[in-house]
Amino acid sequence: MRRVCQPDGVSIRSDPLDRLQIPDGTTVEEHALVANGDVVVGGQSTVEFGVRGRNVYAGERVRFGGDIEAGGECRLDVWCDVGGNVLVGGDAYLGERVHVAGQLIVSGDLDIGDDVDIEDGFEANGWIVIRNPMPTIVFLFIYLSQLLRLGRDEDAEEVVDEFLTNDREHEPVLVPRGARVSDDAWQVSTEATVGADCRLHGNLRAESIEVGERTELFGSLRAKGDVTVAPGAVIHGDVTTRGGDVTIDADAHVRGDVACENLDLHDEAEVDGAIRARGAMNITREDGADAGEPPAADDAADETPEADADAVPTAAADPARAEPREVAGEPTPAVRCVTSPDADVAGDDLTPAVRRVAGDDESTDDDPDSEDDGSPREPDYSTSAPDPASNGHGLSNAIAEAEKR
Repeated sequence: MRRVCQPDGVSIRSDPLDRLQIPDGTTVEEHALVANGDVVVGGQSTVEFGVRGRNVYAGERVRFGGDIEAGGECRLDVWCDVGGNVLVGGDAYLGERVHVAGQLIVSGDLDIGDDVDIEDGFEANGWIVIRNPMPTIVFLFIYLSQLLRLGRDEDAEEVVDEFLTNDREHEPVLVPRGARVSDDAWQVSTEATVGADCRLHGNLRAESIEVGERTELFGSLRAKGDVTVAPGAVIHGDVTTRGGDVTIDADAHVRGDVACENLDLHDEAEVDGAIRARGAMNITREDGADAGEPPAADDAADETPEADADAVPTAAADPARAEPREVAGEPTPAVRCVTSPDADVAGDDLTPAVRRVAGDDESTDDDPDSEDDGSPREPDYSTSAPDPASNGHGLSNAIAEAEKR
């Protein structure tokens, strides 16, 4: 037995169905998944509604809950189960023990295997061959070999360009092996990528999730890894990740809660529910700066008023202005003595500090010349200050007189 050695980390086989891929413009209607391109479903998967696309390919033991409508060809591997009708615009290939609950209508050729059960009969406009269908890769290899033997190189190049090139108008819908797709949930054990302008129903469960722009999902997102919601997407549910990060771009709308390890939320995004982030939470803006970031030093320097340049310098800035000035002549004293003999102030011209109050013996009523015309009187400053003893006695008499009245 020959043993094939391979370097570490290098796989000799690649699995094209290693992720869930929903291309741009895919919609889920009431009873069918509608795609603009091909639909490829891995083995042992369950699709609980119908499928409508250009070409439909299904692996072994795949179960469909509705009708299959293929504009091109349809190939169903062994033990497939279809819960409705199968309508094919091109050729149809059915493997052994395939069950069709409805009717099979084929516009082209029909290649059918043994023990195939079609409950409502079938119609085919082309050739009908009852046998085990040849695998596609084997058929392609034999067909190219015959063309090359006959010298028809141009025809062989056309076949290669048609089947082997990656230049497609629309990307295919890829459903990985062992997936379960329904109106309630999309459950896969691989990564999930949803394109732009899609409309899907059901909760999406995957290893990691990416939702494209302007996509509307009537359900929640739950992943083990990272979750990314593109601008304009609307999620009618929660966004939850077990140990990854969540990124919600501008104009995205999450109509539920967000729970993650780290959150990167755009300033123009909307989250209707609660936000729970075990790590960091960043709010970004269009300019790329985080909310709360201090302005740069250059911006602070530009905001300095131009009037600062014309400001008057202080004494500390100009040392020459801080030196004492010389004063000509004799200095003026801060305090002048008013009792010095040189003072030209007469004693009679001094104003008394305390004015005498008239007592009982000095009443103004005894003066016949005084007239009470109600006009204010000028105070008499010519009288000298009273004696402290007499002043106190007169004041007490005035108070006692006021109490008697």
